[in-house]
Amino acid sequence: MCFPHAGGTAQLFHGWPARLPADVEVLAVRYPGRQDRLAEACIEDMATLADTIEDALRTWLDRPLALFGHSMGACVAYEVALRLEARGIVPEHLLVSAHEAPQRAEHIALHEADDETLIAHVRSLGDVHSEVYDLPELRDLLLPALRSDYRLIEGYRPSNPAPVKAPITAYLGQDDASCALGGVRAWSGLAAPGSFELRPFPGDHFYLVPREAEVVADVAARLSRA
Repeated sequence: MCFPHAGGTAQLFHGWPARLPADVEVLAVRYPGRQDRLAEACIEDMATLADTIEDALRTWLDRPLALFGHSMGACVAYEVALRLEARGIVPEHLLVSAHEAPQRAEHIALHEADDETLIAHVRSLGDVHSEVYDLPELRDLLLPALRSDYRLIEGYRPSNPAPVKAPITAYLGQDDASCALGGVRAWSGLAAPGSFELRPFPGDHFYLVPREAEVVADVAARLSRA
């Protein structure tokens, strides 16, 4: 199951099914407030979002499940993993991308910034579909979801995050200034001894777009060993 970044959509993972083995199915989360869920209210609380996703997964829990989350989605995936494990279901793998571990993430208040500041920050992460903010009609349509997602992730401050039983692999772009290497490596503190790996790729915060083939191949190899 794949979890997009703040302001992102399931489209980020559109090319993954063709690159994965035929027996691996991709489920990409569509957060409320975008795409075909545009009329739904955005969720601005991590616990509510994770609970909602866990509930939607009930019909899929009879088969092996791995979780991949990018940026904000990394924390969402982690919270969903905790909920599944509380039900006695341990994911095959937790794959977290481009985000520091919850106990190490720095917290700012971009969700309170003006539109131009928020958009400038998004563009500083990497040029992935940021041109949509140049079109007034799309900008007005997409900004509410982006701001809501930032409110969610900036309000996510677990004081003592619990470890998971699933093995964890943390991915990052080597030129991603938004998350420090040490903070990404800190995911190891939430994994069982010997069940954490760090996998860097060339690129910025959105390294997984130009490096899609390599990233998906790495994910596939890890799933085949599960």
